[in-house]
Amino acid sequence: MSQTPANRRSKNITEGVARAPNRSMYYGMGYQETDFGKPMIGVANGHSTITPCNSGLQKLADAAVIGLKAAGANAQLFGTPTISDGMAMGTEGMKYSLVSREVIADCVETCVGGQWLDGVMVIGGCDKNMPGGMMGMLRANVPAIYIYGGTIKPGHYKGQDLNIVSVFEAVGQFSAGKMSEEDFCQIEKRAIPGSGSCGGMYTANTMSSAFEALGMSLPYSSSMSNVEDEVVENTQRAAEYLVAAVKADLKPRDIVTKKAIENAVAVIMATGGSTNAVLHFLAIAHAAEVDWTIDDFERMRKKIPVLCDLKPSGRFLAVDLHKAGGIPAVMKVLLKAGLLHGDCITITGKTVAENLAEVPELSAEQEVIRDVSQPIYAQGHLAILKGNLSPEGCVAKITGLKNPVISGPARVFEDEQTALAAILAGKIQAGDVMVLRYLGPKGGPGMPEMLAPTGALIGQGLGETVGLITDGRFSGGTWGMVVGHVAPEAFEGGLIALVQEGDRITIDAHQLLLELHVSEDEIARRRSAWVRPAPRYTRGVLAKFAKNASSASSGAVLDLS
Repeated sequence: MSQTPANRRSKNITEGVARAPNRSMYYGMGYQETDFGKPMIGVANGHSTITPCNSGLQKLADAAVIGLKAAGANAQLFGTPTISDGMAMGTEGMKYSLVSREVIADCVETCVGGQWLDGVMVIGGCDKNMPGGMMGMLRANVPAIYIYGGTIKPGHYKGQDLNIVSVFEAVGQFSAGKMSEEDFCQIEKRAIPGSGSCGGMYTANTMSSAFEALGMSLPYSSSMSNVEDEVVENTQRAAEYLVAAVKADLKPRDIVTKKAIENAVAVIMATGGSTNAVLHFLAIAHAAEVDWTIDDFERMRKKIPVLCDLKPSGRFLAVDLHKAGGIPAVMKVLLKAGLLHGDCITITGKTVAENLAEVPELSAEQEVIRDVSQPIYAQGHLAILKGNLSPEGCVAKITGLKNPVISGPARVFEDEQTALAAILAGKIQAGDVMVLRYLGPKGGPGMPEMLAPTGALIGQGLGETVGLITDGRFSGGTWGMVVGHVAPEAFEGGLIALVQEGDRITIDAHQLLLELHVSEDEIARRRSAWVRPAPRYTRGVLAKFAKNASSASSGAVLDLS
């Protein structure tokens, strides 16, 4: 794909009589002779009625077509699938969530490459739409832009803002006898008032914010609400910028450099973003062929303060962040403090510093974003822990905790459902360290999220006094004494597979430590007796994922050489 994008398509379809059937198919779709000299731009449309996150995307795809035509390009629409994490949570369906990231990436790469497109616009909403789309754009490496479908507005009940995590935490409160059935049912009915992605700084909003900081989305676009007109206007503006990028031959790998990824991770830390961002940016860096490891997140954490008071551990939602100035306001604070690379090029054709030049200073009236002189936390919240339980590293989200240290007896579970049942039955006590294993990329397979048990712990008031470690993942809505992405995973013979009921485990975010307190001799004895379990799936997409997925410490990608 070394040809100039502006002439790739016209050359491809006019270089000989053998191309006549190719042209004929375009004529069958209403093309005119003059269309063959215009850029052909793919629009990867994630619209579906599977989830509120994606149910409002069709209007953006329509706006993209209008905007591309107005800018002198031809739009070619194709679809990408989605899995609703919120709906799949706690079920066998959750194992397909991370798998869908790879499927989406493959869809984008396949259509762009197969149709020899000059550029691509990816439109997505739910969690895996973002990294999947970005990975596909980076693999294809034609001029591209990401369009986020927008966040949801909060639901309301008894003077409180509601979101999807409110429901999961209500389960724990109701089961503990702390909430009436009427309140529980009303929260369930009112938490999701319409279309848009989950409203806190959960995975979807984390990734959209990071993409804006990365330079692959337009300023202010990552915190817009799906039901507001500005998301449509943003899409039409994005079409103009994308056509300009095609003409300038500005490609994703020109934008997504190591310095740009540092900018993205700085914003993830400053906003208190999801643990999933670690897994996804390892995969994005791999797609971009950028040298980036799990240790780089810890390097960034130590120098980036948490500036935004956002859910799940804070007070506000993405709509509040937008009113306070959005991600540009956060980035301007970081840039002034010397914590961003202002010289990185963006999809606008301008540098980060140029994009931020006209962004106003923080308003004294807003409470969502703080200056670096008064951070919520002096260092970032996504800590990379190591120790004998996770020599490759694992991820702990330490915001909202009075003391991110616990040492207690292991309570071992082989799946999420039995762990949740134990919590709801009152069998988990303060001081316990729950171990949920065989839930990694290969063992799950698909590395499912654990929002149901963590939400239940929060609802029962055990969020700061019970530890939970897993080789699976956590929802962006999770907070508490939780550690995910433990690697090597149990299915690969990681030490987490050898933990027994009652063993003492220490989680210490101060020392960045995850340790099993069992003698080396006893570990060796257990290891000699360990037998890898049979794969849960032997055919189909889950089997293929289990066979090819790399460790979580390298992003759980399928093409690691």
